[in-house]
Amino acid sequence: MPGPFTDYPTRAEVFDETVGPEGSVRQTYEQVAEQFAALGEDDVRARADYVSTSYHDQGVTFDYEGEERPFPLDIVPRIIDAATWAHVEAGVAQRVRALEAFLADVYGAMQIVTDRVLPRHVVTTSSHYHRVAFGIQPGNGVRVHVSGIDLIRDGEGTFRVLEDNVRIPSGVSYVLTNRAAMTSTLPEMVGTHRIRPVASYPSRLLRALRAAAPSGVQDPEVVVLTPGPYNSAYFEHTLLARLMGCRLVEGRDLVVQGGRVMMRDTQGLQPVHVIYRRVDDDFLDPVAFRNDSVLGCPGLLNASRAGNVTIANAVGNGVADDKLMYSYVPELIRYYLGEEPLLPNVDTWRLEEPAHREEVMDRLDELVLKPVDGSGGKGIVIGPQADRAELDALRARVSADPRGWIAQPVVQLSTVATTTPDGMRPRHVDLRPFAINDGEKVWVLPGGLTRVALGEGELIVNSSRGGGSKDTWVLSGDGRRTRVEPRQRQRQLQVSAAPQVALARSEAEPAEQEQQQQQARQGEQGAPAGLRPPEQGGMPC
Repeated sequence: MPGPFTDYPTRAEVFDETVGPEGSVRQTYEQVAEQFAALGEDDVRARADYVSTSYHDQGVTFDYEGEERPFPLDIVPRIIDAATWAHVEAGVAQRVRALEAFLADVYGAMQIVTDRVLPRHVVTTSSHYHRVAFGIQPGNGVRVHVSGIDLIRDGEGTFRVLEDNVRIPSGVSYVLTNRAAMTSTLPEMVGTHRIRPVASYPSRLLRALRAAAPSGVQDPEVVVLTPGPYNSAYFEHTLLARLMGCRLVEGRDLVVQGGRVMMRDTQGLQPVHVIYRRVDDDFLDPVAFRNDSVLGCPGLLNASRAGNVTIANAVGNGVADDKLMYSYVPELIRYYLGEEPLLPNVDTWRLEEPAHREEVMDRLDELVLKPVDGSGGKGIVIGPQADRAELDALRARVSADPRGWIAQPVVQLSTVATTTPDGMRPRHVDLRPFAINDGEKVWVLPGGLTRVALGEGELIVNSSRGGGSKDTWVLSGDGRRTRVEPRQRQRQLQVSAAPQVALARSEAEPAEQEQQQQQARQGEQGAPAGLRPPEQGGMPC
């Protein structure tokens, strides 16, 4: 009997995680293939439609080209075996430790510059290096409380780091809701695999935030600072605040008095000790940054400098996000940790260097060029897919600002089987593992967010570019539980059984999100909004 991966196409230069080069299903997917075959094509399609319909009915949508669409969750999971994940987990934790040491150094002694490991101008010319943050010492020494390290697998199946996100990494809400949706949609499949859970993320995040409280605070008050409901990641802000049991506040709910941060509630002003902020640096404090911002609170940075409040993630972390800095991270790992990198970078040309720039200019039609401060896939030019006019315009932009660009080879991202109108077909994926640093240990969430490019041959996976996601299963041991055969008849799928989640949108560029929110706020007047708990009955931390 033909299975779900019959006539499944593979390419020699692309590593497919589902089917091997000889056409046989890989061991990690054998049980999934058997269960999909037993369910039958009609039942699989019905369950896929159920996920889409339930997400749409519950408002789990994303903004794509100005249109609200259901957030695409493919029901074929991405499966990572225990040994492979152990290597990824160690590599991500290593990278976060190195970036922590780097940020402490460049906002302090700058020893790495003195030792001539890193040119000073690479740091000081970054648009996200903020001198106003120089000398601020976090309560427990942690600046990167939460990070998202984007990984890909190359043609050999090797995991490589594509970029670092240590400012305001988003997307973990999708990890949590995707797992809930898959458990509801394919309970027999989830039940027969030993999958490492993801539900502990909010409690671990809260523990790390509380550990970062200023010295001497026994019972810290933690709040989640959001730009408000116009922000495209607002769903994530509300979800995390609810799951952590924290207050969800906006900038107008906060006030700084005597160097201490207070929040307004129905009983007056209450002290705040830790702010998990989802507002970009430029809008966080109108005294230190944009003076027209209505999203932050005047005086936050001075309160942080005085040691009376912890801002997570720390202000100025974006210098470590800079894609030019990314090319130096292997050197940072060797310098600060005395270790060899466990996860290699993608080969990168630094276009500020004349020799690199000359080579790249001759090969624009072969390479991928990225702006060093871009995110969400914006500004990327894929040479082989660009026409002559695009390449000519790109050449002019690079010549005008070589510091603002890097180049990389076209990496054929690995593929995973994905449901399409034509059956199971390979689609390119990446992986964003999320890491939490509590000052004692860097904990990596098992799996993270797998983003999938839904178009055939498409390499950009961002939801803002029409991508979707998969539930990422990290297996424990051999990954199998006692076998339970799936039911042969098609089950009636009730929308009421779906996981209850709220509005989700795309992971748009943080600064762009907040600028939209800023514009929406410009005309508002009246008294401060007060606290808006994420759910009725929400309690402070």
